[in-house]
Amino acid sequence: MPRSEQPAPRFETLTVPKASDVLAAEVRERILSGEFGEGTALPAERQLVEQTGLSRATVREALRILEVEGLLEIRPGRGGGAFVHRPGRESLANTVQLVIRGQRIRLEALHETREAIEPACAALAARRRTDRDLAELDAAHAELVGAGEDVQRFLRANVRWHTVVAQAGGNELLIGFLSALSRSIHAATNLERFMDADIRELTARAHARITDAIRAGDEAAAARRMTRHVCGFAQAAAEVDHRTSI
Repeated sequence: MPRSEQPAPRFETLTVPKASDVLAAEVRERILSGEFGEGTALPAERQLVEQTGLSRATVREALRILEVEGLLEIRPGRGGGAFVHRPGRESLANTVQLVIRGQRIRLEALHETREAIEPACAALAARRRTDRDLAELDAAHAELVGAGEDVQRFLRANVRWHTVVAQAGGNELLIGFLSALSRSIHAATNLERFMDADIRELTARAHARITDAIRAGDEAAAARRMTRHVCGFAQAAAEVDHRTSI
């Protein structure tokens, strides 16, 4: 084919990242890699402009991106500035909760997820629990039993007990996920409609049995008893509350 008849080369449309995104990506990586530790103060805005060659508006936008992501804390006033804040389990819990609410995740899916991960939390707690963990489990259980007819106090103690189980397992991801699930299920379920005296007594007995297995270091029993407990809760909640999503 003659050269003049050959098709001209074509190129795909190129997407050039914004300078603020590039700067944010560099700072993000240096935070997550551990180069910038917790509480590290970034250079002042004027210095960042000088060092990067970017405009003040671009630098500010990059800092805002990282602040929204929870990687920077911006403190105003004298002695203020941008300080590194490494994400923790609370950041994970908040993000998961936003996804659950934003996507209107089915309530059934929340219960299924809880049934999948909470027995694992119980088994890990049986393997790794410390004397301090056991003391906190006992304190949460005592608070639950002592709630009497105060349903809201009972519910707060219930969430506290489940949270302590996850914390005793020592897995940061499971702790974050369970925290988000507990909050979302609590918000999506009218718990007071079925938390009568009988249900509260059954819950207290289940917690006691699970705690005994954790104290004994019996991973299989802890997982099995937790499975029975959370599945029973999901079934009881479904019988009185027919919402499908939150």
